[in-house]
Amino acid sequence: MKSSLFYIFIFFIFGFANCQKKSLDLIDSIQTHYLRNKNIQDSLLVAKAHYSIGEIYRKTTGQSDSAYTYYHRAEKIFRKLNKDLELGMTLYGIAVIQKNEKDYLGSEVTSIEVISLLESLDESNKAKQYIAYAYNNLGIVYDELEQFEESIKYYLIALDIKRNLSGDFKASIDNSLNNLAKTYRRSGKYELAVNEFEKILANEDLVNQRPDFYALVLDNYAHTLLLSKKYDELPELYLRALRIAESISLDNYNSIIINQHLAEYYNNKGEKDSARYYAYKAKRISDKYHNDDLLKSLILLSKIEDGEKSADHLRAYVKLSDSLQKAERNIRNKSARIRFETQQIEQENIRIARERMWLFILSSVLLVSGVLIYIIISQRAKNKELKFAKQQQEANEEIYNLMLGEHEKVEEARTLEKQRISQELHDGVLGRLFGTRLSLDSLNLNNTTEAIKTRGQYISELKTIEDDIRKVSHELNTDFVSGAGFIDIIKSMVETQTTVYKLDYDLNYDDTINWDGVSNKSKIHIYRILQETLHNIHKHANAKQINIGIRLENNVICLKVKDDGSGFDVNKAKSGIGLKNMNARIKELDGTLHIASEKNIGTTVSIKVPTQYL
Repeated sequence: MKSSLFYIFIFFIFGFANCQKKSLDLIDSIQTHYLRNKNIQDSLLVAKAHYSIGEIYRKTTGQSDSAYTYYHRAEKIFRKLNKDLELGMTLYGIAVIQKNEKDYLGSEVTSIEVISLLESLDESNKAKQYIAYAYNNLGIVYDELEQFEESIKYYLIALDIKRNLSGDFKASIDNSLNNLAKTYRRSGKYELAVNEFEKILANEDLVNQRPDFYALVLDNYAHTLLLSKKYDELPELYLRALRIAESISLDNYNSIIINQHLAEYYNNKGEKDSARYYAYKAKRISDKYHNDDLLKSLILLSKIEDGEKSADHLRAYVKLSDSLQKAERNIRNKSARIRFETQQIEQENIRIARERMWLFILSSVLLVSGVLIYIIISQRAKNKELKFAKQQQEANEEIYNLMLGEHEKVEEARTLEKQRISQELHDGVLGRLFGTRLSLDSLNLNNTTEAIKTRGQYISELKTIEDDIRKVSHELNTDFVSGAGFIDIIKSMVETQTTVYKLDYDLNYDDTINWDGVSNKSKIHIYRILQETLHNIHKHANAKQINIGIRLENNVICLKVKDDGSGFDVNKAKSGIGLKNMNARIKELDGTLHIASEKNIGTTVSIKVPTQYL
C-alpha cells in the first residue's frame, strides 16, 4: 500500500497539471497526511511524499525554489536508505530545475550522476526510462550552451533508449524528436530539422491526441521553413498552429511563441501592422509569466517599433533581464546554500562516524587485548595447576613408594624373625625332644606291662608335639600371598586412624583383587579417599562403629564405608575442601562417588573405580 502511494501522487500530479489551485490543495493534503502526521514513522513514505510535492511544484506551479527544497529533502532520505531508483528520479527533477534556472553546469553534473546511479541497477524499465530522460536533459543543456554536436549526440542516445523501452513511450519519443529537430535548426542543419519535424507531423492522430504539442511542432516546422527561406506554406502553417493552440485556450502558453514567429514573419516582409499585432499579442500573454518569453516579446517589439516606443521596449527588456538574472541568481544561491548546508551536515556526520569507528576500533583492541591477557593469565594458572597436580602426583607416588618400602622392610624383618624362630624350633626344641624320645625308647627295656604302657603314652605325646612344632615351623617359613602388601597398608592405616579416633571397625576385603597389577595412581587415590572418609566421620559424624568393604565387581573396585553416626541432609550440605579433593581424585580415576545419609541413622560413602592395570 505504501509503495503504491508514490505512484498515486504522480497520478494526481498529471491529473491537476492545468489547475494550480488544485495542485496547491493536493500539496496541503500530502503534507497533512504524511509530513505533519506524527504517527508516520516510515522514512521511505516521508521521502516519497517530499518527492511528490517537489514534482507538483515543478510541473504545475512553476515554483522552482519550493520544488528544489522538497526534492532535496527527499534526496537526503533516499540516499540514507540506499534507494537508488528513487534517488535517481529525484536527482532528475533537480537537474531539470537547474536547467530551467540556467544553472547549466549544475544540471550537467546532476544529470550525469543520475545516469551513473541508475546504470548500476538491474536493467529495470523504470531505471532505463529515467536514464533516457537524463540524456534528453543533457541534450537541452548542451543546446543552450550552443554545443550542438554534443546536444545531438545525447538526444540520439535518449531516443535509442526510449525506443527500446517496454510500454507506450510514443509521446516521450516525439518530445525528444522535437528537441533534436530544434537543435538541428539552431545549428543551421535545416533539412535534417525539417525531416524530423515531418516524422512527428506524419502521425495524423497527433492533432487529436496532443493538440497542444501538435501546435508547437507545427510552429517549429513553419519557423524552420522560414529560416531556410521556403515561404510557400507560410504564413498558413503558423496560422493553423495558432488556431489549434487557441482552441485549447485563448491564452495558451504555446501561442506566445507562435505569435512571436508570426510577428517576425510579417516584420521580415515589411508588414508592420501585422507584425505589431502579433508581437503585442505575444507580449500580453507572456506578461502573465514574466519569464524569458516576455524578454523575447520585448526585444521583438523594440525591433518592430520605431523611435521612443522602441526605446521604451528596450529599456523594459534591460530592466526585466536584470530582474530575471537576479531571481535566477537568488535561486541558484539558495540551491547552493542548501547543498552547502547539507555538505556541512554530511561532513559532520562523516566526522562523527569516523570518531565512532575509531572508538569502536579502540574498544575492540582493548577488548581483544583483555581477552588475550585473560587467556594468557588463565593459561599460566592452568599450567601452574597442571604442574602442581603433576608434583602432587609425583609426591603421592613417592609417599606410597616410601610406605610400601617401609612395609616391605617390616615384612622383611618379620620374615627374618619367623625364620629365626623356625630354626630355633627345628634345631633346638625338636632336637631335644628327639633326644628325649630316644632315651625313653631305651628305657623301654623294662618289660613290665605298666611301665611299657606309660612309656608308650609319653612317647606318643612327644611325637604329637614334634609334629605340631614341625608344622608351625613350616608355616612360619612359608611366603605370604602375593599382593597382600597394599591391603596390609590399608589395614595399618585403618587400625591407626580408628585407634586415634576411638572407633570400632570391621574391614572386609576381596582376596581376588590383584593389587600388584593395579596402578600406583589408583592405589594412592583409594588410600587417600579412605583416609579422608575416616577423617570426616571423626570430625562430623560422632560415630561409634564403621564398616569398611572392598570388593571387585566386573573389573570395578568398589569401596563402601558405612558409619552409625548422626547423618546429615545431603542436598543442603556444603561441599568442603575434603569432599572437593575426594571428587577431584574420583574424577581423575574416571570413577563415581555417591553419598547417602539419614539423620540419626548414619552415612554411607560408596566409591567405584575402574581398575587401571599396569
